[in-house]
Amino acid sequence: MKFSHEWIEKNPWLLIVLVTLVVSVGGAVEIIPLFFQHSTTEPVAGIKPYSPLRLAGRDVYVREGCYGCHSQMIRPFRAETERYGHYSVAGEFVYDRPFQWGSKRTGPDLARVGGRYSDEWHRTHLTNPRDVVPESNMPGYPWLSATALKPADIVPRLRALQRLGDPYTDAEIAAAPMELEGKTEEDALIAYLQGLGTAIKTRN
Repeated sequence: MKFSHEWIEKNPWLLIVLVTLVVSVGGAVEIIPLFFQHSTTEPVAGIKPYSPLRLAGRDVYVREGCYGCHSQMIRPFRAETERYGHYSVAGEFVYDRPFQWGSKRTGPDLARVGGRYSDEWHRTHLTNPRDVVPESNMPGYPWLSATALKPADIVPRLRALQRLGDPYTDAEIAAAPMELEGKTEEDALIAYLQGLGTAIKTRN
C-alpha cells in the first residue's frame, strides 16, 4: 500500500502517533536547550529564595486564585514597559514553582508591584478594593486578616524546596516558624506582593 498523506489521514491511530511524535520532537527541541542557558537557570543579581513569610504569602496568593486575574509577566514591548517597567526575565523566577507568568489581565500585571504602595494601602485593597480603586471589580478578602498562619506548616514546605535545590540551610528552616508567629495570611500575602519585582528596579 502506498504510504501517502491521504492514507495517513484515513488511519486515525497512525495519525495520532505521528502527530504526537512531531509535537514531542518539536517541543523537546524548543524546551531542552533552555535548561542549559544561564539566562533561564541562574537567578538575577539580588534574587534570593523566598523568606518563610513571603513563601507563606505566595501559597495564599496561589490558593486564592490571584493568578486567574493578575499576570506576573511583562512582555518586552514598548507599551508594556512604559506601563509596568522593565520586562520580565526568567532569572527573576528561578525559585518559583510554578511561576506565575500568564496572559490573563482582568486586573493589572503584578510583576513590579513591590514597593509601589504601602502596606496599609494593600490592607485596605484586600479588605475592600473599591476603597482605593473605585472602578475595581476585584472581590474583597477580609478573612485573610482574621486567619492566623500555622507556623509549623512552613517547615515541610521549606524541606521540600531544599530537596529541589533551593539554597535553604537547616538553620534557616529550623528558625522559620518563629518568623510566622503572630502573623496572619494577610500579613504574608502583603509581604509576598511587596517583594515582587524589586530585584530589577529599572522603570521607564
